Amino acid sequence: MDRLSNTIRPYAWGSATLIPELLGVTPTGEPQAEMWMGAHPGAPSRLDRAAGGTTLLDVIDADPERELGAPAVARFGPRLPFLFKILAAGAPLSLQVHPDLDQARAGYAAEEARGIPVDAPHRTYKDANHKPELVCALTPFEGLCGFRRPVETADLLAALDVDSLKPYVDLLHAHPEDAALREVLTAVLTADPDEMARTVAETTDAAQRLGGPYAPYAGLAHHFPGDPGVIAALLLNHVRLQPGEAMYLGAGVPHAYLSGMGVELMANSDNVLRCGLTPKHVDVPELLRVVRFEAGDPGLLRPEGNGEEVYETPVDEFRLSRWVLPPGAPAHRLPETTPQILLCTAGTPTVRSAAAGSGSGGELALAPGQSVFVPAGETVELTGTGTVFRATVRA
Repeated sequence: MDRLSNTIRPYAWGSATLIPELLGVTPTGEPQAEMWMGAHPGAPSRLDRAAGGTTLLDVIDADPERELGAPAVARFGPRLPFLFKILAAGAPLSLQVHPDLDQARAGYAAEEARGIPVDAPHRTYKDANHKPELVCALTPFEGLCGFRRPVETADLLAALDVDSLKPYVDLLHAHPEDAALREVLTAVLTADPDEMARTVAETTDAAQRLGGPYAPYAGLAHHFPGDPGVIAALLLNHVRLQPGEAMYLGAGVPHAYLSGMGVELMANSDNVLRCGLTPKHVDVPELLRVVRFEAGDPGLLRPEGNGEEVYETPVDEFRLSRWVLPPGAPAHRLPETTPQILLCTAGTPTVRSAAAGSGSGGELALAPGQSVFVPAGETVELTGTGTVFRATVRA
C-alpha cells in the first residue's frame, strides 16, 4: 500500500478555507476547489515507490493486473475506473449534465473525426467514458439536482410575478411533463441574450424580495449576471445534505453544487455538458440531446450496514463506503479483491498491512485529508479512531 500525495485544483468557485481546515494548514487566500485522488491523467496522485517518486498512473500502467486485479482489468480495462475527490464549493459550480456510455463514445468519436483538439475550449467530449457520480457531505452541503415537477415550478415562477416568465409558466402546465420541461429549457437557453439578461435581473430582484424558497436561486445572478442558467436553475430541485448524507447523479440529470464540502466519487471521466452558470462553452443542441427530462424527488442516500456503511448506487465502476471507528473498536479487515483508496476525514486511524510490502511500509497512520492506495490482493486492517471513506469498485 502507498500513502498518496494529491493535487489540489484551484478552480475559481472553490472555497479558500474548507480544504485547508480539513488538512490543518493555513489558508493561502486562494480558492482550493478539489483534491484529486486517483490516476486521472489530468492530476494523478503521487507516491514514493521509485527514487524521486512516481505517479499512481505510471504504477498502474506498468502492471495493471498487479495493481487493479485481473477481474477489474477484464471489466474496465487497464486503468483505475474511478476518480475520488474532496470537493469544496465556495461559489456555485456550472449547471451541468453528463452523458451515458453510448453517448460519450459516439460524441468522442465524432469530435475526433472532426479533428477538434481535446483541449480546445469548444470541445465537449474529452474522453469516451460516462461520468456517473456520487457526492457525500462532510459539512452542510447545498446543491441543485434533477427537475422539479413542472406544475410545482409553474407555481414557483408565477409567484415571482415577472412578465417575461409568464410564457414559461404556461408551457409548464402542458402535458406530457417531459415535453413541457424540454420546451421551457430550450426556450431559456436559446432566448435573445439581451432579453434574457433583463429577465434574469427582474427575476433576481423578485427572488431577493420574496426570500424563503427563492433564496438559493437569488444569489446565482450575483456570480453570473445575465446568465440563462439562473432561470434554468429554477427548474431544479434544491437539495440540502447534512454530513453523512449523499446524492447520486446519473447520466442526463441536470445538477449544480452551490456550497459546502464533500467527498465525491465518479467514473474516471471528464465529460461535462454545461447548461449555464459558467463562462465556458455551452453546446445547446448536444445538451438537449443528452438531458433526461424526467421530474421527481432527487432522493437522498444514507449509508447502510454495520461496520462498513455502504452508499448503494447502480454502477459498477465505483463503490463508496464509510467506517466510523469509535475508541476501543477492534481492528476491521477490509476485502482484498479490488483496488481501493482509503481517505481519512476525521480522527487518527491507522491502516495496517497483513504483510509488509510495497511502498512506504506495512503500517500508515492517517490524519484528516490523508489517503492511501491499496492494490488488489493486499489485505489491510483499520485500527484506531476516526472516520475513513473507502473508494473501490463493485466486486
